[in-house]
Amino acid sequence: MSLLLKPDDIDFDHYMAATDAQHNVRPVAHWEEDINCEFLDQGEGNTHPKLPWSRLASKIALRPGEVSLWFGFSGHGKSLLLGQAVLSLCAQDQRCCVASFEMWPRKTLANMARQFADAMQPSPDRVRAFVRWAQGKLWVYDQTGTVNPERVYAVIRYAVDKLGVQHFVVDNLTKCVTSDDDYAGQKAIVDRLTSLAKDLGIHIHLVHHARKDRDETRPPRKMDALGASAITNLVDNVFVVWRNKAKYEKANPDHSQPDAMLICDKQRHGTGWEGLQNLTYHARSKQYVQSGSSAIDMSTYPHDGYRCQGVT
Repeated sequence: MSLLLKPDDIDFDHYMAATDAQHNVRPVAHWEEDINCEFLDQGEGNTHPKLPWSRLASKIALRPGEVSLWFGFSGHGKSLLLGQAVLSLCAQDQRCCVASFEMWPRKTLANMARQFADAMQPSPDRVRAFVRWAQGKLWVYDQTGTVNPERVYAVIRYAVDKLGVQHFVVDNLTKCVTSDDDYAGQKAIVDRLTSLAKDLGIHIHLVHHARKDRDETRPPRKMDALGASAITNLVDNVFVVWRNKAKYEKANPDHSQPDAMLICDKQRHGTGWEGLQNLTYHARSKQYVQSGSSAIDMSTYPHDGYRCQGVT
């Protein structure tokens, strides 16, 4: 089975057909299991998939029925960091599909293979090991360039219906609208994605850019997302990805400073925690790690990085 999901594989007429959400009146007993799950969402007991950094394990969960916005300045590593998170999800037996409209599938998968193999130039054997490990866990939608939003919704429905996908990455929002100032179009897309996540019971990860008029030496915050304010209002979680580019522009970098930050700037459900995690960039593997100079074993969960780096 190929990791690539091609447009010719999908009956778009079927999956682009509008579907109305089913609104049912039910007795309280119907929701008993859901109520218990709501309490399990909080703290160490939560059973939902987590990010690959142990210090965030008890603080953030990637729950079904939600949309997470991953945003930051162009060139600050949003797609790279999210690719590592997707590998972590696969290691937690989650089925994932990535639709990257800015990057060829071979580039997306090459970065993930580096992160998996802990090698800048993985051998054919290591690439083969990655591909075999990813079978039945990971798919990449094969289309680049501007895309009709209705086609995005159709691909999501298809991926859930035919592949059992639980996490879908849309990279990125600007490829789904006609212009950066199409605020109504942006709001409509995000609103539709939140409905799809709830109706299908999946987690949708939406990549977006920060405004270009901000000082890139400081991390942006949720109000700095490019375009309509409705984008951050509608989603369930907001993750800011910021790379400390100024650190390595100095002759003698201050290594007490982080290479990057992941900021949780909104978490509507679960623990509700908001805060930041400093990260170190591991060049050979293209991974972001909590601390130290070793890459994380992305093939299993809990990751080796959880055990060797410890929780503080």
